Amino acid sequence: MKLIRQYEFGPAENLRYEDAPDLQPGPGQVRIDVAAAGVHLIDTTFRKGIQAGPPLPTLPYTPGREVAGTVALAGPGVDPAWLGKRVTAHLGMVSGGYASQALANVDSLHVVSDNASFEEAVAMIGTGRTAMGILTIAALTTDDVVLVTSAAGGLGALLLQAARSVGARTIAAAGGAAKLDLVDADVKRDYLEQDWAQGLDPKPTVVLEAVGGEIGRTAMKALAPGGRLVMYGFSAGSMIELSAGDLYSGSISAHVALGPALLKGGMRGLEERSMAALAARELVPLITTFPLAEAAKAQTALETRATVGKTVLLP
Repeated sequence: MKLIRQYEFGPAENLRYEDAPDLQPGPGQVRIDVAAAGVHLIDTTFRKGIQAGPPLPTLPYTPGREVAGTVALAGPGVDPAWLGKRVTAHLGMVSGGYASQALANVDSLHVVSDNASFEEAVAMIGTGRTAMGILTIAALTTDDVVLVTSAAGGLGALLLQAARSVGARTIAAAGGAAKLDLVDADVKRDYLEQDWAQGLDPKPTVVLEAVGGEIGRTAMKALAPGGRLVMYGFSAGSMIELSAGDLYSGSISAHVALGPALLKGGMRGLEERSMAALAARELVPLITTFPLAEAAKAQTALETRATVGKTVLLP
């Protein structure tokens, strides 16, 4: 099998493409022949040796949390009916997804519908489940005007689709015309331009925000009175500067859609909702792919915000 190994924390160049023995599933496990592996921003944090919540992995390790592919072997106690099935699974925080083979507990598997690709499935098992949690907190309605920052990102593109599906008016904000061309929205704004949020009419009633910093604050200030700010990241590197005065002056509410608040419905429930939305083609992720051997390039592109949609490795 082929895999990515990291022997020391540091730059993307530390990700090595290597050979390794084939995996053998243990009790309650299956071996998946991986067709697509998800790349997450937290993978880059681990790679650098930055502990931002979860403990750092023990070196050496193979990154990767999300895979999709075909069940090739079944371990003891696993129903052999799983053999040959198209599946996807979230493996855990650091569980060897950057590889041509992966081990997964049978209880973590979801069958991939025939009308979905492995790349789409691996995007929806991780990014899609997060989107479901955010949407639960946002509680969008047909009366809302929804501004989505990072609208061409993995999460942003899904949230924008979901807002459109409930009949809300949508405003897509992203960095550059090329990214905005990839999404559908009633209004599009390039937040690399000055005064990008001025003149919005009607004003947004909801901001779904993942950029942070000055862009995020500008989006927040654009909210209509009584509006809702839902934050789920800060890809610009800093959080929105937010005070009680901001909430009072705009009569707005602010929510953080991360951690315990995100998981009220349970991981499995969010995954099932995400996969059902994909099977029904209600939500279809944007995807950028790289060969597995170019994992370092994929992580660098993700860190520098040079990708669109979900970043996926192809073994």
